[in-house]
Amino acid sequence: MSLDQYYLLGRSGLRVSRLALGTMNFGVDGFHAAYGKSEEEARPIFRKYVEEGGNFVDTADFYTAGESERLLGKFIAETGNRDRLVLTSKFTNSVDPGDPNAGGNGRKHMIRSVEASLRRLGTDYLDLFLLHTWDRITPVEEVLRTFDDLVRAGKIRYAGLSDVPAWYASRAQTLADAHSLPPMISLQLPYSLVERTIETEHVPAGLELGLGITAWSPLGSGFLSGKYRSSSNGLSGEGRLTGEGAVAAGTWTAQQWELLKTLETVADELNVAMAQVAINWVATQPGIASAIVGASSAEQLDATMHALDFTLPADLRDALDRASEVPPAGPYRMFTPDYQSWLINPGAKVGDKPEGYRPVVRNWASPKQA
Repeated sequence: MSLDQYYLLGRSGLRVSRLALGTMNFGVDGFHAAYGKSEEEARPIFRKYVEEGGNFVDTADFYTAGESERLLGKFIAETGNRDRLVLTSKFTNSVDPGDPNAGGNGRKHMIRSVEASLRRLGTDYLDLFLLHTWDRITPVEEVLRTFDDLVRAGKIRYAGLSDVPAWYASRAQTLADAHSLPPMISLQLPYSLVERTIETEHVPAGLELGLGITAWSPLGSGFLSGKYRSSSNGLSGEGRLTGEGAVAAGTWTAQQWELLKTLETVADELNVAMAQVAINWVATQPGIASAIVGASSAEQLDATMHALDFTLPADLRDALDRASEVPPAGPYRMFTPDYQSWLINPGAKVGDKPEGYRPVVRNWASPKQA
């Protein structure tokens, strides 16, 4: 099974599983209570993941009003595997609506958040601490200095970002490099066959700056799971996308319904589940360090963990790419190979250097020497 294969996260020495366990549904309180799992339901999911070799666990102080962290702390204590895990938590969202400093990315909330997370998790350090969402207010320098303080204090090992603009991630990493501050090693973002917009800016930034992208919602909120079909009412099937409080059926475009047909065709040809194909595609895309997967049961997680047991043939990957592609907008159209070859090098023949080619080496200390 693929969970016992570990890869470096970003430009760091931290090794993580290619599939991370998302625990947003651990607990039945707070914002995520509608699809939350009780302690008895969540425990076998966690145990299945770690028993199969998984080491990358993702939570946040905001998930199920802190219950996700409390349950994780209990499960980790029961299994006694804290040092083996790469435990990730996040801060930004308010944990006390009556307190203006109980949310956001300021130093006061960052320190308060990490200390509260450590108490709930029953540990004295986090392996990875992420800014959860750009708050549009706090200077990035304040965030970086606080990350540095937390690393020096031994409360976190690594820092990262989640759900921020690409320019913000680039600025943060550049400032960290320039001032010898702890670098960001991870960038957590939504990514799936129905949500590929991060390919425009975030993926190239991650590759250039050493940010390993961890993809959340690789099944497009469940749309790619195989549970749903188009109907006269827009969407049919049992799951989070139907019923009271579900995402409106009008959200899904004609292209996305056609993509679902392509995904089903590919899955049938490979004799695997549609969800497995969708997760495999995400986890093996350029720049993606790990895909974050959740589960409603240990049995469902077991099926998900087999998503990397097969290789997508080039022709089938190409079919999925074409069915899900998003045409570049605005100035990004100018950066495509076809456009640049037409505009910048019209009619030019560009090939590899001849064998044995050596570039001219100039000794800049001696201007007269060619």
